[in-house]
Amino acid sequence: MSVIDPLPNHPAPDNPTGKLILLRHGETEWSKQGKHTGLTDIPLTARGEDLARGAGRLVAGYDFSLVLTSPLQRARHTAELAGLDAEVDPFLVEWDYGGYEGRTTREIRSELGYNWSAFTHGVIRGDTPGETVEEVAARASRVLTRVLPAMEEGDVALVAHGHFLRILTAVYLRLAPRFGAQITLDAGSVSVLSYYREQPAILSWNYGPELPMVPSES
Repeated sequence: MSVIDPLPNHPAPDNPTGKLILLRHGETEWSKQGKHTGLTDIPLTARGEDLARGAGRLVAGYDFSLVLTSPLQRARHTAELAGLDAEVDPFLVEWDYGGYEGRTTREIRSELGYNWSAFTHGVIRGDTPGETVEEVAARASRVLTRVLPAMEEGDVALVAHGHFLRILTAVYLRLAPRFGAQITLDAGSVSVLSYYREQPAILSWNYGPELPMVPSES
């Protein structure tokens, strides 16, 4: 990332009382097809817009001190439809998939001849340089240095993307970034992170209008 925010003047607070609410953007045509959608700026489907409105109903009772969104339109529109007055934070963009942008896991595995995954094997350069898992985690860490102090004043919402939010959750939980591979996240879902006896914890995960039948493909 070319944008580097300065670190805060004070370290992260201990056990803030606010909640951290994660909204994954609503469905797009690419997420529907399981395509890796990184920096490609594509809109929500009609169902994606409905999911965004539903997410707004789920978070209506929170007292937000800060709401941040990815600059990509699928996230910004989700925030708008959810009724959230969000500030754009460039660090919230999705993983840059490089040469695997717009491709499904099945296609990539067929080409490579083994069970590739972005978390395990990484991505390749393409029209964009691509990012490592650790580089995405570094962006997530920057977001959290801004978010944690705001959680002393109230709840915080982040409207962003599936892989990015999974990696951010791993960083929040003080786990390795690749832990994100074990917690899938559906389009339009809402998750809640908090603290339990001084330890960062998941209060609710991947909550949406219905229980998922299969893991999300994107």
